[in-house]
Amino acid sequence: MNGLIGKKIGMTSVYDSTGRNIACTVIEVGPCVVTQVLTKEHDGYSALQLAYGDRKVKNTPAGLIGHFDKAGTTPKAEVLEFRDMSISKSLGDEITVSEIFEEGDKVNVLGTSKGKGFQGVVRRHGFGGVMQQTHGQHNRLRAPGSLGNSSFAAKVMKGMRMGGQMGNVNVKVRRLKVVKIFAEQNLILIKGAVPGHKGAVVVIEK
Repeated sequence: MNGLIGKKIGMTSVYDSTGRNIACTVIEVGPCVVTQVLTKEHDGYSALQLAYGDRKVKNTPAGLIGHFDKAGTTPKAEVLEFRDMSISKSLGDEITVSEIFEEGDKVNVLGTSKGKGFQGVVRRHGFGGVMQQTHGQHNRLRAPGSLGNSSFAAKVMKGMRMGGQMGNVNVKVRRLKVVKIFAEQNLILIKGAVPGHKGAVVVIEK
Protein backbone atom coordinates (compact mmCIF):
# COMPACT_ATOMS: atom_id res chain seq x y z
CA MET A 1 0.00 0.00 0.00
CA ASN A 2 1.37 3.39 -0.99
CA GLY A 3 1.48 6.11 1.63
CA LEU A 4 3.33 9.01 3.17
CA ILE A 5 3.72 10.67 6.56
CA GLY A 6 2.57 14.25 7.02
CA LYS A 7 1.50 16.97 9.41
CA LYS A 8 -1.97 18.49 9.77
CA ILE A 9 -1.80 22.23 9.12
CA GLY A 10 -5.44 23.22 9.56
CA MET A 11 -8.72 23.68 7.72
CA THR A 12 -9.70 25.76 4.71
CA SER A 13 -12.28 25.72 1.93
CA VAL A 14 -12.19 25.76 -1.86
CA TYR A 15 -14.76 26.08 -4.63
CA ASP A 16 -15.32 23.28 -7.10
CA SER A 17 -16.26 23.62 -10.77
CA THR A 18 -19.96 23.95 -9.91
CA GLY A 19 -19.39 26.72 -7.38
CA ARG A 20 -19.89 24.62 -4.24
CA ASN A 21 -17.80 25.54 -1.22
CA ILE A 22 -15.95 22.43 0.00
CA ALA A 23 -14.41 22.22 3.48
CA CYS A 24 -10.88 20.76 3.27
CA THR A 25 -8.06 19.81 5.57
CA VAL A 26 -4.59 21.08 4.66
CA ILE A 27 -1.83 18.53 5.24
CA GLU A 28 1.89 18.96 4.70
CA VAL A 29 2.94 15.62 3.21
CA GLY A 30 6.62 14.78 3.12
CA PRO A 31 9.04 14.88 1.61
CA CYS A 32 9.78 11.54 3.27
CA VAL A 33 13.22 9.95 3.24
CA VAL A 34 13.74 6.22 2.63
CA THR A 35 15.70 5.05 5.68
CA GLN A 36 15.49 1.30 5.01
CA VAL A 37 14.56 -0.97 2.11
CA LEU A 38 13.14 -4.33 3.18
CA THR A 39 13.00 -7.25 0.75
CA LYS A 40 11.33 -10.65 0.76
CA GLU A 41 14.68 -12.44 0.42
CA HIS A 42 16.26 -10.77 3.42
CA ASP A 43 13.35 -9.70 5.66
CA GLY A 44 10.49 -11.97 4.58
CA TYR A 45 8.39 -9.14 3.14
CA SER A 46 8.89 -6.11 0.94
CA ALA A 47 8.48 -2.64 2.37
CA LEU A 48 9.94 0.84 2.47
CA GLN A 49 10.72 2.48 5.78
CA LEU A 50 10.02 6.20 5.52
CA ALA A 51 11.02 8.99 7.89
CA TYR A 52 9.55 12.46 8.27
CA GLY A 53 10.13 15.56 10.39
CA ASP A 54 13.29 16.90 11.96
CA ARG A 55 14.59 15.79 15.33
CA LYS A 56 17.37 17.23 17.47
CA VAL A 57 20.53 15.16 17.53
CA LYS A 58 20.85 15.47 21.32
CA ASN A 59 17.40 13.92 21.73
CA THR A 60 18.08 11.00 19.38
CA PRO A 61 19.39 7.63 20.65
CA ALA A 62 22.81 6.63 19.33
CA GLY A 63 21.36 3.59 17.55
CA LEU A 64 18.93 5.72 15.61
CA ILE A 65 21.65 8.22 14.70
CA GLY A 66 23.61 5.40 13.10
CA HIS A 67 20.49 4.19 11.34
CA PHE A 68 19.87 7.62 9.83
CA ASP A 69 23.56 8.02 8.93
CA LYS A 70 23.34 4.92 6.73
CA ALA A 71 20.57 6.63 4.77
CA GLY A 72 22.59 9.83 4.57
CA THR A 73 19.99 11.95 6.32
CA THR A 74 19.58 13.91 9.53
CA PRO A 75 17.65 12.44 12.50
CA LYS A 76 13.91 12.30 11.88
CA ALA A 77 10.99 12.45 14.29
CA GLU A 78 8.66 9.88 12.71
CA VAL A 79 9.58 6.51 11.17
CA LEU A 80 7.07 4.14 9.61
CA GLU A 81 7.04 1.15 7.25
CA PHE A 82 4.81 0.94 4.18
CA ARG A 83 4.46 -2.57 2.78
CA ASP A 84 4.35 -3.45 -0.91
CA MET A 85 4.70 0.06 -2.27
CA SER A 86 4.35 0.26 -6.03
CA ILE A 87 7.27 2.64 -6.53
CA SER A 88 10.90 1.54 -6.40
CA LYS A 89 13.28 3.62 -4.29
CA SER A 90 16.80 3.26 -2.95
CA LEU A 91 18.20 4.03 0.48
CA GLY A 92 18.34 7.78 1.08
CA ASP A 93 15.91 8.73 -1.70
CA GLU A 94 13.15 11.24 -1.08
CA ILE A 95 9.48 10.67 -1.92
CA THR A 96 7.28 13.69 -2.57
CA VAL A 97 3.51 14.06 -2.51
CA SER A 98 3.15 14.24 -6.30
CA GLU A 99 4.85 10.84 -6.72
CA ILE A 100 2.16 9.05 -4.72
CA PHE A 101 -1.09 11.02 -4.92
CA GLU A 102 -3.13 12.65 -7.64
CA GLU A 103 -6.12 14.96 -7.51
CA GLY A 104 -9.32 12.94 -7.28
CA ASP A 105 -7.73 9.97 -5.46
CA LYS A 106 -9.50 8.29 -2.55
CA VAL A 107 -7.26 8.00 0.50
CA ASN A 108 -7.34 6.77 4.09
CA VAL A 109 -6.02 9.08 6.80
CA LEU A 110 -4.73 7.78 10.13
CA GLY A 111 -4.18 9.99 13.15
CA THR A 112 -4.67 10.38 16.89
CA SER A 113 -7.91 12.10 17.83
CA LYS A 114 -7.98 15.10 20.12
CA GLY A 115 -7.94 14.14 23.79
CA LYS A 116 -10.96 15.45 25.70
CA GLY A 117 -10.13 14.18 29.18
CA PHE A 118 -12.64 12.53 31.52
CA GLN A 119 -16.18 12.97 30.18
CA GLY A 120 -19.58 11.85 31.39
CA VAL A 121 -22.03 9.61 29.59
CA VAL A 122 -23.98 12.48 27.98
CA ARG A 123 -21.01 13.76 26.03
CA ARG A 124 -19.13 10.48 25.65
CA HIS A 125 -22.03 8.23 24.61
CA GLY A 126 -24.85 10.62 23.80
CA PHE A 127 -27.11 9.71 26.74
CA GLY A 128 -30.23 11.84 27.08
CA GLY A 129 -30.07 12.26 30.84
CA VAL A 130 -33.03 12.36 33.21
CA MET A 131 -34.34 15.54 31.51
CA GLN A 132 -37.31 16.09 33.87
CA GLN A 133 -36.88 17.08 37.50
CA THR A 134 -39.35 14.65 39.01
CA HIS A 135 -39.29 12.43 42.09
CA GLY A 136 -36.92 14.70 43.95
CA GLN A 137 -34.24 14.89 41.28
CA HIS A 138 -31.66 17.46 42.31
CA ASN A 139 -28.32 17.13 40.54
CA ARG A 140 -28.89 13.92 38.57
CA LEU A 141 -29.86 15.39 35.19
CA ARG A 142 -26.77 14.04 33.39
CA ALA A 143 -26.38 10.82 35.37
CA PRO A 144 -26.08 7.43 33.62
CA GLY A 145 -28.81 5.78 35.68
CA SER A 146 -28.86 2.12 36.72
CA LEU A 147 -25.70 0.17 35.87
CA GLY A 148 -25.88 -3.35 37.17
CA ASN A 149 -28.15 -6.39 37.27
CA SER A 150 -30.27 -7.79 40.05
CA SER A 151 -29.01 -10.47 42.43
CA PHE A 152 -27.83 -12.64 39.56
CA ALA A 153 -24.33 -11.70 38.41
CA ALA A 154 -24.42 -8.86 40.98
CA LYS A 155 -21.81 -6.88 39.14
CA VAL A 156 -21.38 -4.30 36.42
CA MET A 157 -20.82 -6.17 33.15
CA LYS A 158 -17.86 -5.49 30.91
CA GLY A 159 -18.49 -3.03 28.13
CA MET A 160 -21.03 -0.97 30.06
CA ARG A 161 -21.16 2.56 28.70
CA MET A 162 -19.95 4.83 31.48
CA GLY A 163 -17.98 8.01 31.96
CA GLY A 164 -14.26 7.92 31.28
CA GLN A 165 -11.38 9.01 29.10
CA MET A 166 -12.61 10.37 25.76
CA GLY A 167 -10.49 10.91 22.66
CA ASN A 168 -6.73 10.41 22.31
CA VAL A 169 -7.16 7.18 20.34
CA ASN A 170 -5.97 6.04 16.92
CA VAL A 171 -8.57 6.80 14.26
CA LYS A 172 -8.67 5.93 10.56
CA VAL A 173 -10.99 7.91 8.29
CA ARG A 174 -11.54 6.05 5.03
CA ARG A 175 -12.09 7.09 1.42
CA LEU A 176 -11.53 10.83 1.64
CA LYS A 177 -11.12 12.66 -1.65
CA VAL A 178 -7.94 14.50 -2.62
CA VAL A 179 -9.21 17.88 -3.79
CA LYS A 180 -5.98 19.66 -4.70
CA ILE A 181 -2.21 19.17 -4.56
CA PHE A 182 0.40 21.91 -4.26
CA ALA A 183 3.56 20.00 -5.16
CA GLU A 184 5.95 22.93 -4.68
CA GLN A 185 4.83 23.45 -1.06
CA ASN A 186 4.34 19.70 -0.35
CA LEU A 187 0.70 20.42 0.54
CA ILE A 188 -2.39 18.35 -0.10
CA LEU A 189 -6.02 19.35 0.38
CA ILE A 190 -8.35 16.55 1.49
CA LYS A 191 -12.12 16.90 1.55
CA GLY A 192 -13.55 16.80 5.06
CA ALA A 193 -11.97 16.54 8.48
CA VAL A 194 -9.14 14.27 9.60
CA PRO A 195 -8.29 13.25 13.18
CA GLY A 196 -5.85 15.23 15.28
CA HIS A 197 -5.04 18.77 16.32
CA LYS A 198 -3.14 21.34 14.29
CA GLY A 199 0.43 20.15 13.96
CA ALA A 200 -0.47 16.51 14.61
CA VAL A 201 1.28 13.78 12.66
CA VAL A 202 -0.97 11.88 10.25
CA VAL A 203 -0.45 9.00 7.81
CA ILE A 204 -2.08 9.07 4.39
CA GLU A 205 -2.62 5.75 2.61
CA LYS A 206 -3.70 5.17 -0.96
